[in-house]
Parts: sequence; C-alpha cells; structure tokens
Amino acid sequence: MMKKPRRAPLPWQTAKSAEDDPGAPARLAAIMGSSSYLPGDADPAFLQREDTRGARLQLDYLKPELLLQAAGIRHVIVVFGSTRIPEPAVAQRRAEAARAAARHAPGDAGLERQAAVAERLHAKSAYYDMAREFARLVARSNPDPRQGSTAIMTGGGPGIMEAANRGAFDAGAQTVGLNIELPHEQYPNPYITPGLCFRFHYFAMRKLHFLKRARALVAFPGGFGTMDELFEALTLMQTRKMGMVPVVLVGEQYWRRVIDIPYLLAEGVIDPEDAELFWFAEDAASIWSGIIEWYRKSGDDIFGSQGAA
Repeated sequence: MMKKPRRAPLPWQTAKSAEDDPGAPARLAAIMGSSSYLPGDADPAFLQREDTRGARLQLDYLKPELLLQAAGIRHVIVVFGSTRIPEPAVAQRRAEAARAAARHAPGDAGLERQAAVAERLHAKSAYYDMAREFARLVARSNPDPRQGSTAIMTGGGPGIMEAANRGAFDAGAQTVGLNIELPHEQYPNPYITPGLCFRFHYFAMRKLHFLKRARALVAFPGGFGTMDELFEALTLMQTRKMGMVPVVLVGEQYWRRVIDIPYLLAEGVIDPEDAELFWFAEDAASIWSGIIEWYRKSGDDIFGSQGAA
C-alpha cells in the first residue's frame, strides 16, 4: 500500500523551539538519548537482561529455523568430531615441530608429552580425510546437491567439522554450520555455505537444531563436545523422546576405549537394546552404505520425507 505524504506536518513533527523555551532542546536531547526511548528490539542492553531470556531463546531458535526453511534444508546428516584433528599435512608439520622441540630439550617431560600427543593426532588425521570423503559421498548421492534438501551439518568449527563441511563444499553442495557464542575469539571454518552458518547464544537451541532435521548422526573420534552431543542423542532415542535415526561411531578401537559398553551392560545401567542404538564403521564408504541400508530395512529413503522430529 502506497503511503501518501501529508501536505501539512502534524504537530509532533516539529520539536519545541528554543525561542519558546531556551531549555527545551537540551531536555529533548536527554529524553531521546535515553535507552528507554529505544524500541525493545533495537536496545541491546534491554535484550541482554535476565528477564528477557525467554525472548532471546525464541530468537535463538527462530532465526536459524526460518533461514534453513528458506534455503530448502529439510533434513541433515550431522557429523561430530574433534576440533583438534587437522588435515594430514598440517598434522605432520605439527608433529615434526613437536619432535624437534623435544629433541632440543632432552628430559623435558612437558615437551615429550606434547610430541607424543602430536604424533597421535597425526595418526588420527586420517579421519579428516575420511570425514571429507564421507561428506562428498553424501553430497554426490543427493538428487540435487546444490539445492539439496538433505545437507551435511556440523558444529561449524575446525578439525573433523571442517572436513565434513569441506567434503560437501567439494561437491558443490549446500552445507550448514552451527557455531556457539563463546567468551573467546573463534572463527567458523571457511567451507560452510554463506547464509547457512549460525551462531547460537544457547547450547540448548544449538542442540535442538542439530537433531530437529537429523537423518543420521556420524561421530568421529572427539572429546567432551563430541561425547556431549552423542550421548544426548542416544538418551533421546533410548527414552523414545526422539525418533530413531542411524548413529555411526567411526573408529571402533577409539570408541571401545572411550565407552565400555560391555561394562555398562554388566553393571545393569543400560539394557541390551540400548547397545543396538549405534554401530561402528572404519571408512567413508561403509558409513554411507550402512546408513542407506538402515533406511532400506526401515522401508524409507535417506532423502525421503520422514525425519527424527
């Protein structure tokens, strides 16, 4: 609807003049300069108050939701894994530098430990290539990777997350990153589709968006963050609060050291069927074929219309 301009201004369109009251301009500036005069949605300090937390939670959910809908992202395959596992060339450089530092300071226990850790991360850097290849397989299998309704989603950071976003990027597919606001500087990885990288204030909203569209969860070796997301998903499926989706733990040797499932079963704190909520895989092709087979047995399609919900 076209707004027709008025021929004569309304009374409030003209400020009180200094001619009528010399103190009016200063008082008016104080009134209009106060934060109370800002609309609520234009007042950052107001939005950060304790009692506006509910509104912030709504916004934290709604902005990504609307933008994902607009991008046509109906489903995602979520990839978790350590931020500390870089691509092999980087891991090799770091390991060589750590070994050199340890050699120049024999007997320094701290440097020896750093060299040992760098060697182990170099060995695990093969998972970077595996995550990248897996994401490429997913993207290339998508009927329309550039506008694919099923996209790779990660936490948006470096390491394994970067590898998965990068694999989808290699194939020209849309790929999503869910960053979290932290008290220190951080950068998203550069392989996320512009417009599909979101920064959350609340972990709870980020977790919700990881699982809301999830068609599969793939967990590579990782630390607290990876285990946090993994165990939350397993708990939601165990309690049937969430529909079943495939959960793949990549690197059986690693995960069997980290999670002693036989011990949990023997202690009676989980049931045998809980140990069937996931399986292990050792390469990109078997991860993807296992997920496809899971859906085949379920009478569904990985690119179909059903989701975790």
